[in-house]
Amino acid sequence: MKTPKPETFRETDAEALGLARRLIGDARHGALGVMIEGAPFVTRIALAPNADHLVTLISDLAPHTGGLRTTPEASLLIGDPGKGDPLAHPRMTLQVSAGFLEKSETAMTSYLAAQPKAQLYISFTDFHLVKLSIRDAWLNGGFGKAYRLGPDDLR
Repeated sequence: MKTPKPETFRETDAEALGLARRLIGDARHGALGVMIEGAPFVTRIALAPNADHLVTLISDLAPHTGGLRTTPEASLLIGDPGKGDPLAHPRMTLQVSAGFLEKSETAMTSYLAAQPKAQLYISFTDFHLVKLSIRDAWLNGGFGKAYRLGPDDLR
């Protein structure tokens, strides 16, 4: 008889919630995974955190823009590796739904607060603000510290 596999994820606690919220609040870039022509495609994007979502600015010239228009469900990896072993540092994979936003003055000002260098191109007509709404999250807080979180946990 086989021994049952132990639960991979820990019970969510205050420390995990704090770490997850900090990773989102500090996120200024991430690796975005989208589907293009039936295959995964990953690219680095700039981010601006918001209360319960993240915002990015992407161009029509980028392959991932078309991928998000076709299939708005995507994956986003956040967390800075720091020095040393990159797998020893906290990171979080988010399942997100992308929604293209109106480029209002308020939305652009909010994005530029986190990404001031985007001032050079945010007003170009081929650039779009995209809201990445979090559907699910997998937090890796370090060795043996894996958690599965929902959107309500991250607010």
